[in-house]
Amino acid sequence: MDFGLEKCAKVTFKKGKLIHSQYLVIDINREIQDLEQGETYKYLGIEESDGIQRQQMKERLKQEYRRRLRMILKSELNARNKITAIGALAFPVLRYSFGIINWRIEEIKQIDREPRKMLTMQKMHQSKADIDRLYVKRKEGERGLVLVEAAYKAEIINIAQYLNTKCKEDQFVNTVKVHESTQ
Repeated sequence: MDFGLEKCAKVTFKKGKLIHSQYLVIDINREIQDLEQGETYKYLGIEESDGIQRQQMKERLKQEYRRRLRMILKSELNARNKITAIGALAFPVLRYSFGIINWRIEEIKQIDREPRKMLTMQKMHQSKADIDRLYVKRKEGERGLVLVEAAYKAEIINIAQYLNTKCKEDQFVNTVKVHESTQ
């Protein structure tokens, strides 16, 4: 197995301040570079440095979601496959960030409007038609579009349930809970 060390970087913080330290030497020819001030490191698709750049990440995620929506809706797929592709290709860009980035409900609702507008522009949905029918499952006779707000709430609830049931004995989870309750 070979590690991609050219993609690796390290950062050292002492009491919340970025400090420069020596390169981490792996062997004679390879070392892990320091992350410079202002640079970010991409871990599982989320850019980080001394913290997550939340506002920048939100904008990038929304931009990528819009790009994928436009790409899907401009394709020559039929309506059913376009809705399926939105759920399989565009929506996961946002879903992955739900437990990491702090989204406000207003932002989520705004994101929910975008596919409806695009569907109306592509003449796949009438502007005066019932919005709720878009989100009813395909098996029940409707479109089956993913409601971002409902998925966001479900994801946050699932994370909270997991932390409250599965991680009761984890010392780090307990430390975070104590810290959150004192603020």
